[in-house]
Amino acid sequence: MPMDAIGRFMAALDPDQRAAIGAKPRAEQQQLAAAWERELEADDELDTLDELSPPAAEAEAARRVLHREAG
Repeated sequence: MPMDAIGRFMAALDPDQRAAIGAKPRAEQQQLAAAWERELEADDELDTLDELSPPAAEAEAARRVLHREAG
């Protein structure tokens, strides 16, 4: 299991997203991973989902971060 924030963030992405984010500069990956961690910490809805399925909560947080970055 990846231990650093970027590794955990990358693991939460689907394969296509993982490839796209993996091609970005490390600094941008760090910014996205930090935003992902903030999303996980701040959203109570994700806390509930995390109790049921931690991977699903992480994937949802990653989806939200990438949606915000794209939009």
